Amino acid sequence: MIKILFIGLYVMLIFTGCAENLVDPEINFEPPKYVEEMPAKQEQQDFSSAGSIFGKGDNPLFSDHKAMRVNDIVTIVISETAKSSNTGSKALSSSDTSSLGGGITAANGGNPAVSAMANKLNGLTNIGFATNSSSTFAGKGAATKDASFTTTVSARVIKILENGNYFVSGKREILIDEQKQIIQVSGVIRPYDISQSNQISSSQMSDAKILYKTQGDMDRATQQGWGSKLVHAIWPF
Repeated sequence: MIKILFIGLYVMLIFTGCAENLVDPEINFEPPKYVEEMPAKQEQQDFSSAGSIFGKGDNPLFSDHKAMRVNDIVTIVISETAKSSNTGSKALSSSDTSSLGGGITAANGGNPAVSAMANKLNGLTNIGFATNSSSTFAGKGAATKDASFTTTVSARVIKILENGNYFVSGKREILIDEQKQIIQVSGVIRPYDISQSNQISSSQMSDAKILYKTQGDMDRATQQGWGSKLVHAIWPF
């Protein structure tokens, strides 16, 4: 009974380890830890100082139309390109030869009787062996990747950090011919990098997280079934 229990636990551990290969990769869009820990910047409004009336209020007449406050909108221009090329080769070769001859005694004197006895003993123990082994391994691999993705997503300022940076997050869903496209982005940006047209490149985002996926019949048709994934996860060959 105990043996069966151990076998059951062992099988469960194997399937638990293999289950990691069955889960599709995902992105956690929770804010980075430092974003949550850093206090929010306190908004200060001081209208007591003298100045032009065109520079006061929530919508100053002569000001940049850029995201400045929480819940303001900024456009993220996603332009990501990934190129990589990797080539590797490895060759190993080893050989080993060893031999052991027979005969364990030798006569170093001029006594004929002793020499005859030594020769007789060597004749009885003249057993030797020889070994010869060799191994060779050669491997070569090459990988090339060239991918690009370009789109725009409007994101909302979620939090203004104490140092003035913005944590932004945005999501866009498009449904076309029963195919749903989801684009989601989040990250930390500097207000100085926002252009006059209220846009910022994804390359200027810190801790950027970008998700693009498609849901629908086409996606389901190109996905591998969970049974096949399970077999491939536990198949050792």
